[in-house]
Amino acid sequence: MRMQQPYRIRTIKEYHKILGVGGPQHPMISVIDLNEITPYKNEESIKVIFDFYLISLKKVDVGRVHLGYGQQQYDFDNGILFFIAPNQVFTFSADQDFKSSGVMLLIHPDMLWGFPLLKTIKKFEFFGYEINEALFVSEKEENILIGFIKNIEQEYHSHIDKFSDAIIISQIESLLNYADRFYTRQFLTRKISGSQLLDKLEKILNDHFDEDEIARKGLPTVQHVAGLLNSSPNYLSSVLKTLTGQNTQQHIHNKVIEKAKEKLSITTLTISEIAFELGFEYPQSFSKLFKSKTKLSPVEYRASFN
Repeated sequence: MRMQQPYRIRTIKEYHKILGVGGPQHPMISVIDLNEITPYKNEESIKVIFDFYLISLKKVDVGRVHLGYGQQQYDFDNGILFFIAPNQVFTFSADQDFKSSGVMLLIHPDMLWGFPLLKTIKKFEFFGYEINEALFVSEKEENILIGFIKNIEQEYHSHIDKFSDAIIISQIESLLNYADRFYTRQFLTRKISGSQLLDKLEKILNDHFDEDEIARKGLPTVQHVAGLLNSSPNYLSSVLKTLTGQNTQQHIHNKVIEKAKEKLSITTLTISEIAFELGFEYPQSFSKLFKSKTKLSPVEYRASFN
């Protein structure tokens, strides 16, 4: 599987064949025991795009594999859980024969047709996290997750009837909800690193709005800020919401309003000039945001302050 361009894997059956684990029992969902995968070595980065969801609970030797989906250290010695959605690029390399243990759950989107999960699965932001933002689980948490995966496997291995799909979907939903809970736990147990992230965000926003080129550069975007913090947009917003109750976009807007109030109170600049200095293309957009946040128009705020 040496390649330069991402290799697209369209079906679960195709992925089974690549891994050499035999054909899947069900075309739309499968559980793979990672112990069954033949060890491999590849020092070059391999890029893969899946047309299905992949949930992997692994135990790996961190020094032997480089997952490119890295900055947090392991909190637990038990397992690391990460999620890949269709059309995401996943990269990895192994500098020597690499073998991991654990399980992998593959879910084709067609499996979700006719169920609310087809839409609600998009609410789980961890499908947009990078590998370095994976979930590190304790032994107790790991056992809970493994339980759902085993139930799924048992159901599609047994006699398929009209209840099978609904039972499988309910197990997937439970697994995702528990993963959401465990991620919140992880954010809370990493308050120090989260607070450091918040401090860095504050500095980035201050620097951005203090620059003379803000009018040319425009308002900072969530993607730009996340990139400067070496974080994915979804993960950054999740951390911030846990720490402060507000996502990244709200923090950006708060900084805009803070700077706007400063200019409205100590300068004689017009509303249009202030909007331009803060990176807005149209003054109306600035006025609308200001009023939505303060319940006052910029003119009314300036008048009340004076």
